[in-house]
Amino acid sequence: MNSVEGETQVPITSGVLLFGKYEMTGIGIRDGGLAKYIDLTPVAIPHTGGKHANRSFGKSKVSIVERLVNNLMRTEVYTGKKAKSLGTVKDAFEIIAVKTKKNPVQVLIEALENAAPREEITRLQFGGISVPKAVDIAPCRRLDIALRNIARGTVDASFKNKKPVEECLADELILASRGDMNSFSVAKKEELERVASSAR
Repeated sequence: MNSVEGETQVPITSGVLLFGKYEMTGIGIRDGGLAKYIDLTPVAIPHTGGKHANRSFGKSKVSIVERLVNNLMRTEVYTGKKAKSLGTVKDAFEIIAVKTKKNPVQVLIEALENAAPREEITRLQFGGISVPKAVDIAPCRRLDIALRNIARGTVDASFKNKKPVEECLADELILASRGDMNSFSVAKKEELERVASSAR
């Protein structure tokens, strides 16, 4: 195809762009355990309407961005307000794209990899004695905990703060993607793993 002089070339993509801006293909996942449960199917607007709700492991077929939106929606401020949560995530992705010059979906994946704990403790009963014991966490649960902590950290950071929740979400994802201990989700992961290592 010949280009006319003065015409700008649009890069060829897979077709569907998240929020009309971000490519969902070509995203790298370093953590092999989480790869099976992170769905990066290209969608324009991540809103399935809960089709996965009654299926076992159905949430692994839901876009990872929608799962972030759903977890944000479970917090006090956004309870049941999916459109508002979607707008927050969209604005946060724009802030991430400006600050990091990277694809925000890649930043989200890196944040989840760094915020997903590998061990936790459970209580075992021996007669009348309860003993803590360290156990490995299933990959699906690791992802659930990481998403929940990112959402909690975002809401906690924006509470009684002039900074809007979009900026708080963007900062949380950027810090978590770098593995920074100032991130709520990374700090929670380290705390959980430290307690588990003492209960081995």
